[in-house]
Amino acid sequence: MKTDELITLLANDAGAVAPRVWRQRYALALGAGLIGAALLMVMMLGVRPDIADAVHLPMFWVKLAFPVALAAGALLAAVRLSRPGVAIGRVGAMLAAPVLAIWVLAALALLGAPEDRAMLIWGETWADCLVNIPMLSVPAFVAVLWVMKTLAPVQPALAGAAAGLLAGALGAIIYALHCPELAAPFIGLWYLLGMLIPAALGAVIGPRLLRW
Repeated sequence: MKTDELITLLANDAGAVAPRVWRQRYALALGAGLIGAALLMVMMLGVRPDIADAVHLPMFWVKLAFPVALAAGALLAAVRLSRPGVAIGRVGAMLAAPVLAIWVLAALALLGAPEDRAMLIWGETWADCLVNIPMLSVPAFVAVLWVMKTLAPVQPALAGAAAGLLAGALGAIIYALHCPELAAPFIGLWYLLGMLIPAALGAVIGPRLLRW
């Protein structure tokens, strides 16, 4: 059998590839990540007992909006880095915008605080962010890396970092339902660092796990 005939035979036998299949896979990964993080949070940490009162506070929603915005930018980065030939575009600006916004709020909070500014930064649970956010990110981290592995990332370090940041942001969203801290300086520092830990891990392991 000639090479051209073999190629034609294989092409004719190949099944149709579902269009936009990556959307379905990422939707499943995000769902699994959020559900897994929520289960971990309920079993190991619990929902903050005053959640019914906290939802009436503007900073509670700011604390949720910050990782939600980062998750949106990280998802776009992950999707684009999963497919060869797709430009990242303005993903960097999307990721920088929520960070700058929370830092502006943090600066205003610190400038407006007459005293005890250290409490606004350190809070009472800063170390918990560095443990619990990465822990809650594990289900999404595994799921997103699996999706990437089924696609074709050509920059595995960046793709791994995007997967880690996305997972970290999803973990932070769920952790916000447990964490009692509401100060913008605290959120802008410790939540961000908690999300960057899985991002850094993804950058390290991406070249190993996402190689073709």
